[in-house]
Amino acid sequence: MKKLYFVRHGQSEMNLAGRFAGTLNTLLTPEGKKQAKIAGKKAKKLNIDLIISSPLSRAHETAKIIAKEINYPEGKIELNPLLAERNYGVMEGQLFSPDIDMDGVADIEATDNLLTRASEAVASLQQIEADSVLVVSHGSIGRAIRHHLLEDFPYRGVERLPNAEIVRWI
Repeated sequence: MKKLYFVRHGQSEMNLAGRFAGTLNTLLTPEGKKQAKIAGKKAKKLNIDLIISSPLSRAHETAKIIAKEINYPEGKIELNPLLAERNYGVMEGQLFSPDIDMDGVADIEATDNLLTRASEAVASLQQIEADSVLVVSHGSIGRAIRHHLLEDFPYRGVERLPNAEIVRWI
């Protein structure tokens, strides 16, 4: 793999409501679909060889919209469970608060586990032979992956990844 691009899914219903989505399937809003379409138009010049997505509906739907815009066959989108969002346990569906100590809530996926899963995702991505790969995923796992790929980006204390903006990490 020579180039790795990342995009967080378009705005979801849970994003709009200001709630933790985590592993819950939540649909894209009309704005989220519009964001994904714009990302797809920008992706046309990237010569994407492979799209890999989280299996959660908001990411997969974003991947399908981007694929349509770049004439990439929808059936060739690979789903990888390592790219699923962090499991927020009892917090899923609750109002978002940046002040919650995630490791202080018993059934939330521990940060160490999330970072290990992200490391496994990076290892699997590095085995890909394609020249230009687009990963469609989520905020927390995206920050964890970025942490492993780019030494200047710690996992904690960094801003949230914006919806449907394609960034190049490799």
